Amino acid sequence: MKLIVGLGNPGDEYQKTLHNIGFAAVDALATKLGANTWSSKFKGLIAKGTHRSNPFILLKPQTYMNLSGEAVVACKQFFKIEMFDTLMVSDDIDLPAGHIRYRTSGGHGGHNGLRSIIQLTGEKEFHRLRIGIGRPKYKSQVSNFLLNKPSEELDSLLEESVQRSVEYLLNFIEGVSIQVSPQITDVNGTKD
Repeated sequence: MKLIVGLGNPGDEYQKTLHNIGFAAVDALATKLGANTWSSKFKGLIAKGTHRSNPFILLKPQTYMNLSGEAVVACKQFFKIEMFDTLMVSDDIDLPAGHIRYRTSGGHGGHNGLRSIIQLTGEKEFHRLRIGIGRPKYKSQVSNFLLNKPSEELDSLLEESVQRSVEYLLNFIEGVSIQVSPQITDVNGTKD
C-alpha cells in the first residue's frame, strides 16, 4: 500500500495559497482516481482507493504545516506503511514556478512540513515531489508570499504544474520506476 501526503494548512483562509499546493496536487489526484470521499482521521483528512490493483491512501494533514509529521506518523503506523512507500508533495520556494522535482530522499530544504516529518519519523528516506512556486524578491516577504494567493498568471502556471505532478503520483502508486535526476522538470517535461 502506498501513502501520498499533500502538505498544506487547513482552513478556508489558506485554500489556494502557495503553501497549499501539496493539497492541490493530492486533490487533483483524488479527482482523477475518483477517490473523493474524505474522512477525518489521524489528525488529517484521508481518502482510500485502488488504482490498477494497487491500494493507496491519500492524506492531507490538518495540523498546520509545522506539525504535519503528527498526521503522517499516526496514519503510517495505523496502516503499517513503511517510509519508502510514502511520498510527500510540497511547495518549493527554491524551484522556479512551473517546475517540479522528484527525489527519493534528502533533507527538508527549509520546508517546515518536511522538517516536522523528518523529526517525528526519524527518517529521511522517503519520496518527495516538490512543486516550484518561485521566491519573492526579498527574504522578509517569504511568509506573506507563502500564505497569499498567487497572481492570475502564476496561478495558471501552478495549475499546469499540479496537473503534471499527477503523472508522477500515478507512477508512484503503480510502483513504476521514476527517473530520479538532480535536474528540474518544467511543466512541459523539459529539463533544465
